[in-house]
Amino acid sequence: MHNDILDSLSDYPFDRLRALLGTTEPPAGVAPIHMQIGEPKHDAPAFIGPILTEDMSEWGRYPPPNGPDDLRSAIADWLTTRYDLPRGAVDPNRHIAIVSGTREALFMAALLAVPTQKAGTTPAVLMPNPFYQVYVGAGALARADVVYMPAGPETGFQPDFTRVDAKDLARAALAYINTPANPQGSVATLDQLTSAIGQARQHDFVLAVDECYSEIYTGEKPPGLFDACRELGGEDPFANTLVFHSLSKRSNVPGLRSGFVAGDPALIRLLLRLRQYGGAQVPLPVMHASAALWRDEDHVRASRDLYRAKFDLALEMLDGKFGAFRPGGGFYLWLDVKDSEAAAYKLWTEAGLRVLPGAYLARDNADGTNPGAAYIRMALVHDIDTTREAITRLLNTLA
Repeated sequence: MHNDILDSLSDYPFDRLRALLGTTEPPAGVAPIHMQIGEPKHDAPAFIGPILTEDMSEWGRYPPPNGPDDLRSAIADWLTTRYDLPRGAVDPNRHIAIVSGTREALFMAALLAVPTQKAGTTPAVLMPNPFYQVYVGAGALARADVVYMPAGPETGFQPDFTRVDAKDLARAALAYINTPANPQGSVATLDQLTSAIGQARQHDFVLAVDECYSEIYTGEKPPGLFDACRELGGEDPFANTLVFHSLSKRSNVPGLRSGFVAGDPALIRLLLRLRQYGGAQVPLPVMHASAALWRDEDHVRASRDLYRAKFDLALEMLDGKFGAFRPGGGFYLWLDVKDSEAAAYKLWTEAGLRVLPGAYLARDNADGTNPGAAYIRMALVHDIDTTREAITRLLNTLA
């Protein structure tokens, strides 16, 4: 008496980690440091507090399905500036959907894109391996075949569409890309993004680009989907594409559950129809605060500088150990420890350091190897002093 596809899904990574560690505790007197989850610990911008309480009556109203004009206008302006788009290229009424955090929208992308059949057979959903777990659940529950594209060091930790079997491309209904990627921090190049758009249009599938970490980078500003759309141009520059952005990481407000999807107006229209049935609307005060956040870059720069300082510290301390490298974006260290589960268990039980085994963020490739099995993911979300202590414990325990 349930959807049998749920039985085919493995437990969520954090559930698997809890099962691995069981009832074990850190050594006596050692304060635990939790770096397994990507939950920003930087201060939320103080200016949103008064906005959230300015009109308490709005908490008693159902919000408009696609938010107020002011929020969509703020997002359109941000997209135009961030991706150097021609003024007016993003229409707030046609190209933007307001969503309750991008996890919901990334899941719904599969319900939106996957038909009953494609090319006379079961549709495929393509995704990188390792991946963000929502992609897998979305593809499976949309009753598609999930096709993993290897995204290990041999491909620069980004998927390579040229390695996908021609039959899988022909039946592809949806492809996910994550840039900057979770967990590896890799960034897709402009050429990779334009090539992916070309594949989506040639084979008529939806390209869903998850850019939730786009504003956290320690070097050059990473290119995004809309950069590639701008370069390709054409009568409908956003055709076959959707991009996903969130305030959770950018503005350190994961509790707001506020994000947006932008792209192909035909797909946006269908997504809004789908959300009327299964989406949670964002409260009006939250949408007002969101508009203010999209219009302010000072808090984003300050947060980015803090992440840069933490990476500088961590990489100096690691000095190349565990294959440590500076990611193109995001706030994760992706460290080669040979056996991710054994290392995670040892770090928790001997050092009170909680990290996520990379094996839980990947599936076996065609050759039977799990591309995350050798790695652990550490989220550098704490302050400088906590980061220093965490790296010290890591080195003392594993090095």
